Amino acid sequence: MGQGLVLQGVGTVNRAMAGVGTALPVDAAGAIFRNPATMTGMRCSEVTFGAELLLQTETLSSTFPAVGSGSTGAEPGASVIPAVALVERDFRSPVTLGLGMYGVAGFKANYPSSVTNPVLAAQPNGLGRVYAQLEVFEVAPAAAVEVTPHLSVGISPILAMGTLNAAPLFLVPPDNANLDSSFTYPDGLGTRYHYGGAVQLGVFYDSHCNWTVGASLKSPTWFEDFRFFAQDEVGNPRVDKLDVDMPLVASLGFGYTGIRHVAWGLDLRYFDYKNTKGFGVATYDAFGAATGLGWDSVFSVSTAAQIQATDRLILRLGYTYQTNPINADTAFFNVASPLVIGHIVSLGATLDVSKNTSFNIAYLHGFEGEASGPWNLPGFGEIPGSSVRSEVSADALSAGFTVHY
Repeated sequence: MGQGLVLQGVGTVNRAMAGVGTALPVDAAGAIFRNPATMTGMRCSEVTFGAELLLQTETLSSTFPAVGSGSTGAEPGASVIPAVALVERDFRSPVTLGLGMYGVAGFKANYPSSVTNPVLAAQPNGLGRVYAQLEVFEVAPAAAVEVTPHLSVGISPILAMGTLNAAPLFLVPPDNANLDSSFTYPDGLGTRYHYGGAVQLGVFYDSHCNWTVGASLKSPTWFEDFRFFAQDEVGNPRVDKLDVDMPLVASLGFGYTGIRHVAWGLDLRYFDYKNTKGFGVATYDAFGAATGLGWDSVFSVSTAAQIQATDRLILRLGYTYQTNPINADTAFFNVASPLVIGHIVSLGATLDVSKNTSFNIAYLHGFEGEASGPWNLPGFGEIPGSSVRSEVSADALSAGFTVHY
């Protein structure tokens, strides 16, 4: 539940704030993840930790001429997303240091094969069982320097770890090892974590008159090739590789604290999926492998506010809108990655349980989105009269603690 496959926030507090953090430093995780320069705006040092349970509701429907129509619900199960972050704020020094460790991106789909839903019919007539899972975690040390009393800059070199599983693995060539003239795609399951890296730069301006402005630029996350120990149709080993990265992200944010006990923020964000490896033009090469997922780049708007309701209680409310990366021409290529949720609402609270410790909780709901289009098969292209339709919604519950010192 994020901007494409990238989560719109990390950690309980930042998720409750709809990921807003480019110019409104509310907690350690959101500051490091969204704009490391905002760490100089933290009121004190803090460590925060928590976990999120994310549950997607997915349905895949399809129609094929002379075969029929069907619909199948998925069972992706709940995903656990951890988040830990630390900011060390020393007001005697212009330098603030931080460290974030959290899940930042992913998706999951799990559809059984079907004799009534054409797209889930056994290969080569359909795709058969469809399973896909991507998980990306980051370890992000960060540093911010207060250049002037109003202006700060920040940097965060990032180590990324990702695992990708897919069945069928249609981004590699199918094979006909059993010589029955029917080509099928292998499964790509059980892969190890693969490593990548990125860097994020940020700038933060505090007017000290209620308004703040921030901007950040995160490079693409460049991963090593994902390797899959697969088998052909008769069980012989084959090793397949995929070159998949994460997109460049550009953010611009505004914060306002001019109303007593209220902090409001607005973030504008751009995700360059269209020029990211693995997400490019969706077609088939000469060997029948899909060349990419065909995603459009994503633009998102997030806004959120927090209210100091009492001396011990803070309430939060947020909303995110994002454009759909999947269109009718690419819906078939994304039956296993239907990340089409366009509207997300979030709410949360923080309760002080002691002088320096607080308990955080957040709930998010992603309203149902859909992508539909015709079947697109190697050697045939789009099939007239056919269709696939993916419908997805999501709910998440996050909780954790923050310790100030």
